[in-house]
Amino acid sequence: MSAPARTGTALVLPFDAVGIADVPSVGGKNASLGELTQHLRAAGVAVPEGFATTADAYRLYLGANGIRDSLAPLLDAFRDGRASLKDTGAAARSLLLSGTFPEALTTAITSAYSDLAARVGREQPAVAVRSSATAEDLPEASFAGQQETFLNVSGEEALLDACRRCFASLFTDRAITYRELRGIDHLDVALSIGVQRMVRSDLAGSGVMFSLDTESGFPRVVSISAAWGLGETVVQGTVNPDHYEVFSPLLEDHALTPVIGRTAGAKEHKLVFAPAGSGTVLLETSPSEREALVLSDEEILTLARWAVAVAEHYGRPMDMEWAKDGSTGELFMVQARPETVQAQRSASSFRVHRLTGTGPVLARGAAIGDAVASGEACVIADTSDIGRFRDGAVLVTTMTDPDWVPIMKRASGIVTDHGGPTSHAAIVSRELGVPAVVGTVQGTTAIADGAPITVSCAQGAEGLVLGGLVPYEVEEADIGSLPATRTHVMVNLADPSAAFRWWRLPTAGVGLARMEFIISTLIRIHPMALVHPERVEDAEDRAEIGRLTRGYADPTEYFVDRLARGIAKIAAPFHPGPAIVRLSDFKTNEYAGLLGGAAFEDAEENPMLGFRGASRYYDERYREGFALECRALKKAREELGFANVVVMVPFCRTPDEADAVLAAMAEHGLARGENGLKVYMMCEIPSNVIRAEEFAARFDGFSIGSNDLTQLVLGVDRDSALLSARFDERDPAVTAMIAEAIRKAHEAGIPIGICGQGPSNHPDFAQFLVGEGIDSISLNPDSVLRTIPVIAAAEERRPPT
Repeated sequence: MSAPARTGTALVLPFDAVGIADVPSVGGKNASLGELTQHLRAAGVAVPEGFATTADAYRLYLGANGIRDSLAPLLDAFRDGRASLKDTGAAARSLLLSGTFPEALTTAITSAYSDLAARVGREQPAVAVRSSATAEDLPEASFAGQQETFLNVSGEEALLDACRRCFASLFTDRAITYRELRGIDHLDVALSIGVQRMVRSDLAGSGVMFSLDTESGFPRVVSISAAWGLGETVVQGTVNPDHYEVFSPLLEDHALTPVIGRTAGAKEHKLVFAPAGSGTVLLETSPSEREALVLSDEEILTLARWAVAVAEHYGRPMDMEWAKDGSTGELFMVQARPETVQAQRSASSFRVHRLTGTGPVLARGAAIGDAVASGEACVIADTSDIGRFRDGAVLVTTMTDPDWVPIMKRASGIVTDHGGPTSHAAIVSRELGVPAVVGTVQGTTAIADGAPITVSCAQGAEGLVLGGLVPYEVEEADIGSLPATRTHVMVNLADPSAAFRWWRLPTAGVGLARMEFIISTLIRIHPMALVHPERVEDAEDRAEIGRLTRGYADPTEYFVDRLARGIAKIAAPFHPGPAIVRLSDFKTNEYAGLLGGAAFEDAEENPMLGFRGASRYYDERYREGFALECRALKKAREELGFANVVVMVPFCRTPDEADAVLAAMAEHGLARGENGLKVYMMCEIPSNVIRAEEFAARFDGFSIGSNDLTQLVLGVDRDSALLSARFDERDPAVTAMIAEAIRKAHEAGIPIGICGQGPSNHPDFAQFLVGEGIDSISLNPDSVLRTIPVIAAAEERRPPT
């Protein structure tokens, strides 16, 4: 990494002879390929063989054809406003395309190609020909897609032609624009060409990966996108790819499978080798290809380990491309470059965007960034029409490529029909700091040109396009300036897709993760409908259940797998701090609303006080569904590796009921105390306080549920709008119960916290809790920053015990 830069006038160098210090000679892309070849193979990272032309080769080509002297006045005219971008780019490219290769350069390239053929054992092997500018893939600028790449190039004549076109691509309109934005002199940049053996990923798959979460910057996850065929479809955003997430700290333990996210994309097309000769062709994928995952868990873990090794070698987050050879089954790393967006964000600065109004949902897709923006929609189908784009509008289009960058930087927000989190639209949007919703499928048809819309990425992984100019607010804080507290501050999380967003918060763990929310958003099916599908009578429910569980030999595995990964995503951001996961606490009317649920739930006059919480888990009417919850928790803890998950039992009315629940958990492999399992109880019923000593003998900790406790102490339905003025957790009767619960928990030697809404809503309630000596306060994520100073101030008034 610290080797001196290369000197001399070599025209071609093999990858294993260059390294990162050679950026001035072979550009960022090729220098990185050399670095991988030289230093990462020992870590098992496979890199296809290849070579690079040097900056001296480019300058020789310009000099031999007199091109540099002709370029200078062209570029001067553009800077002075005497020539348009379109005319300047066309003229510059024409100069380079009309040149001929000097004999020395022709010999150098063809000889290196012959050497490559000998190394791979193939006559005229197919190669990828990629441009690598000497000012690209820098830590502060990605230059994503500014120059051209040519795939499946075979034979000396075709190779030289591709090289000539690479030289010309240094002056695409988008490359000229990008250098102008970055203040880089066009004539100071040279172009190296990377020639790399083609991996037959057209027979398998390929994609992109990052050594962090691209939206939140969470550094302990590897994010992988995958599609069938050659990787250009993923990079360019022409398909919605599969998406996988791996929790990297657990990769060293090969007994674990920490794949915490695994989503099948539509993968509508694939780019493959042309049937005859050089080039590629875009084909539609089959229905089975669209439903199947491109990678197995073993392959996902291999790529994730490579990503970690590459990031550790470079000492910074990395953006990588990979490919799988369908003829051999081998995986390869084909590119690596610095990640340029999250790496430059301050770790201590935290900004929260929050919608304060609502609007109709026009489209949904992957959220890029975490901001909100609004403006008039400008629906443009093709780059030939970009001249009508209006500054400050929201760009709505099918997909973007580098030709769109000049207007993307002028947009307040971006919406695309196609593409995933690693598509061109996503990468450039992040770099520009423009919120985007990509992969909406129907954005261009659902959004009217000129209509006022709001692009919201404030919800987490799912981005929304809302009708109208929806109001929003922004809260900013410097985390580094927040005071320390003796009371453990934790966070309430419910949505796995948004969990990574909060990793920067200075909290001790997750104080409450609501399992029922994961079920309703990620699974949507009543667990008993998966155990007994024959009892589901509604035809539409049966059809939707069949669609969702397609690909699972056992439909119950759909529930277990998705719930386990959802739990793991919530447990990851603050690992190894605890993540307290509450067992499902749907009411019967809520369970009935799940797919197939009506067949398994009785109507109750008052579901709030009915068959909910602990009473369900050992009952014959739900016992088999509870077994699936336990299997998911066991998988999250023991297979995925999140032993920091603490299980919490809600609405447990009596000690006898606690015994029944603990026995049911043990029957399903979750015995309290085994494998470090801790089991907490929600303290939310008056009986929990009155008989706290008995409950404390059965559980490892308490968590006060102030919503239900207030409801049952005051006799006020917490959901009643008519009685909302009477619902107040600060009522003396409620605070007396809370103070008594804290006292009894401490006498029993177990910790007690609170996870209800009260401390998030009322600063004086948080002060009361600190005064009573509560061990932890779990807050809604968007209230953490403003509540920590309140807790610290209250602690100053209460000396430590």
